[in-house]
Amino acid sequence: MEGNLLTINMIFEMLIKAVGGLGIFLLGMKQMSEGMQAMAGEKLRALIRKVTDNRFIATGIGAAITALIQSSSVTTVMVVGMVNAGVMTLTQSIGVILGADIGTTITAWIVSLKLAEYGLPLLGVSAFFYLFTKSDRVRYIAIFALGLGMIFFGLEIMKSGFYPLRSNEDFISLWSRFSPSTFWGLLKCVLVGAFVTAVVQSSSATVAITITLAQTGIIDYQTAVALVLGENIGTTITAYLASLGATTWAKRAAFAHISIKIMGVLLMLPLFYSYIGFLNIVLPDSINIGQRIAVTHSVFNILLVSLFIWFIKPLAKFLTILVRDKNLSSSRLSFIDFRMLDVPALAVQQSFQSIVNMADDIDEMNQWLENILTKSNDKIEQNLIRKEVELDVMQKDIMEYIGALMAHTLSHEDTIELRKQLRLADEYESISDYLIVLLKLRNKVKKNSLKFANQDKTQLYELHAFVRAYVKSISDAMKAKDAEILKKAMSDGKIVNQKIKQHRAVHLNRLGTKHGSPMFTLFYMDMLSAYRRIKDHAFNIAEVVAGEK
Repeated sequence: MEGNLLTINMIFEMLIKAVGGLGIFLLGMKQMSEGMQAMAGEKLRALIRKVTDNRFIATGIGAAITALIQSSSVTTVMVVGMVNAGVMTLTQSIGVILGADIGTTITAWIVSLKLAEYGLPLLGVSAFFYLFTKSDRVRYIAIFALGLGMIFFGLEIMKSGFYPLRSNEDFISLWSRFSPSTFWGLLKCVLVGAFVTAVVQSSSATVAITITLAQTGIIDYQTAVALVLGENIGTTITAYLASLGATTWAKRAAFAHISIKIMGVLLMLPLFYSYIGFLNIVLPDSINIGQRIAVTHSVFNILLVSLFIWFIKPLAKFLTILVRDKNLSSSRLSFIDFRMLDVPALAVQQSFQSIVNMADDIDEMNQWLENILTKSNDKIEQNLIRKEVELDVMQKDIMEYIGALMAHTLSHEDTIELRKQLRLADEYESISDYLIVLLKLRNKVKKNSLKFANQDKTQLYELHAFVRAYVKSISDAMKAKDAEILKKAMSDGKIVNQKIKQHRAVHLNRLGTKHGSPMFTLFYMDMLSAYRRIKDHAFNIAEVVAGEK
C-alpha cells in the first residue's frame, strides 16, 4: 500500500514538474520573442516590406523573421493574415513560409545547448536590469534575457520530471510499441508527434520535450527524429486554424504550408533509415544527442526548402485549383487582422496601413461629392453614404485592434505611433461625417426647390476642389510621414478660411434681393461651415504627422 502511494506521489510530482516546466518554457519563448521584437521592430517592418516575387528573397526574409520572433507558427499566421488583407500574394507567402521552416530550427539549437544550470542565474540578473533600469533598450534586452533564462530553467524542471521514467519498466514497455525499428512503428511515431503538436499548437514546445526526453535517456535518437518529423506536420494546424473565416487566398496560403510539410515527410519516410545512417556517419561522436536532433531537424527543413523552392509557382497554381474561390466576404472592412497581434512590430505597420486605407476612401468620397455637386446621381449618393458607414466600422476596428495591441510589449516609439494612429483614425472618420453633412445640405436645397445662383455654384465648386486638394496633400504627407507638411497646411488652411469668409460676404450682400432666399442662405452658410470643419480636421492630421499633437 505504501509502495502504491509512493508511486502515485511520484507520478503526481512528475506531472507537476513536466507541466510546470513546459509552462515556464512556453512563457520564456513568448518573453524572448517579445523582447526581440521590441528591439528589432523597425528591422522587422523593413524586412516584410522587402518581400518580393523573387523566391530566394522571400525565403530569406521568412527565415530572418522567424529567427527574430522564434516561432514559425506566428510567422505563418502572420503570412495568412497578410494574404487575407491582400498585401501579400500567394507566391510571396509560400516563399516566406519556406523560409520560416528554416528559421524555426533555431529553437531546437537553443534547447540542445547544455546551459540549463545557467537558467536561474540568468533569470535573476535580467530581472534586476528589467526592474531597475530606465533605458528602454536595456529593458528590451532584459526581457529577451528573461525569456532565455525561463527557457533553460523550464527545460531543467521538465528534465527532472521526466528523469524517473528512464528506469520505469511499465513506461519502457509502453513506449517500445512506438519504436521506429519497423516502418509501422516509424509511422506511429510520426503520427504521435503530429497529434501532440497539433494539440499544443507549438512545435517549439514539442521539439523541446522530444530533445529533453532524449537527453534523459527515455527515448533514443531514432525515436526522437521520427517524433520531430511528425512535429513538422503538427505545427501546420496553427496556420489552418488562422485561415478559418479568412479569404480564399489566405486558405490557399495555409494549405501551402500543410502541403509542403506533408509531402516532405512522405518523401522522407522511405529514406528514413538511410537518412539516419548517413547522419550517424557524418556527425562526430563528440556532439550530444540534443545537438544531433537539432542537426537532423535543420537538415530536414533545409532539404525541404531546397526541393520546394523550385516549385513555388506550380504549387500556387495547384492550390488555386484545389482550394476553390467561394467568394466569401469579410465582415471587416480595413486591413486589420487580429491574427497579427502575435507580431506587435508588424501589427503596428498593419494598423497604419488601415489609416492609409481610410485616407484613400476620404479622397474617393470627395471625388464622388464633387460629381454630385455637378450633377445628381442616386447611385453615387448611395456609394457615398455606404462608404461613410464603412469608415465608421473601420475606425471601430482600428480602436479595438490598437487597444489589444497596447497590451503587448512595445517599444516607446511604437507606443507613440499607435497613439498617433488613434488620433488619425478619429480625424478621418470626422471628415467623412462632414462630407455626408454636405450631401444632406445639398439634398435639402434640392428638396425645398431652391437653386444655387451661378456665382454661389461657381464659388462652391472652387472651394470644394481646393479643400479636396488640401486634404489629399495632407494625406499624402501622412503616408510618407513627412513632418514638413505642417507649414504648408497652415498657409493653405488660411487660404481656405479666406475663401470661406469671402464667399460668405458675397452671398450675404445678395440677401434680400431677388437673388437671395433666407432658407437657401441658411443651407449655404451651413455648407461653408462644414468645409471649414473639414479643413480643421485635416489640419489636425497635419499636426499629428508633424508630432505637434
